[in-house]
Amino acid sequence: MRSKFLPFEILYEDRDLIVIDKPAGLLTTHTKLVGRVARETQPTAENYLNAYVRKGQARSSKRVFLVHRLDRETRGVLMFAKDARLADAIRDRWNELTEKTYLARVEGVLPEASGVFESYLRDDPKTMKVASVSDPKLGKLARTEWKRLAVEKGTTRVEVALKSGRKNQIRVHFSEAGHPIVGDVKYGARRADGLHLRAVRLVFTHPLTEQRFDFKLPVGASCSPRHSDGQRV
Repeated sequence: MRSKFLPFEILYEDRDLIVIDKPAGLLTTHTKLVGRVARETQPTAENYLNAYVRKGQARSSKRVFLVHRLDRETRGVLMFAKDARLADAIRDRWNELTEKTYLARVEGVLPEASGVFESYLRDDPKTMKVASVSDPKLGKLARTEWKRLAVEKGTTRVEVALKSGRKNQIRVHFSEAGHPIVGDVKYGARRADGLHLRAVRLVFTHPLTEQRFDFKLPVGASCSPRHSDGQRV
């Protein structure tokens, strides 16, 4: 479903959840802006959805609540809660309740059919980049499982399963392996027509009802923009 007031597709909506196909280039939530007005007027997926659920009633208390993020450059399945307590419950058990799958295209040819990257990641506020560190006390554990799908013109298309949800995790792990994601200039790739990374599937178990959801893009969806759909199972 697409609303004329939203720059993206709504994949699924009920009284608890709202799931969208976030476009590349759109922030999930506001950056560190000074002042409430600045934060609430910045173009973000969160702010667009707040306006949507308020249905033009500026004084309405209705809003959405952040439960996870996608990088600004990453397109794909993004979920918000409509209740603060539910959002807290989801965040507290995120790795337990969810499974996330991505498609990516990386530079070079990966010789193995599949693999796992695991390291402790640390965010450097000075460089605004994330990197692996040797001391576990200085970082957070991140595990990225991947399998090779195809090799095309000196690049490799891969399916990636996240077993943790750290900032820039997929981008950092492939870059440090010598195969940055196509278009990821921040982590050493050559310039391309955008970042070739997309969140294509989110499997989720509702922490209160135990209802299982499977939000996904159409079969055959690639790293480039496509229309999407979602379904409950």
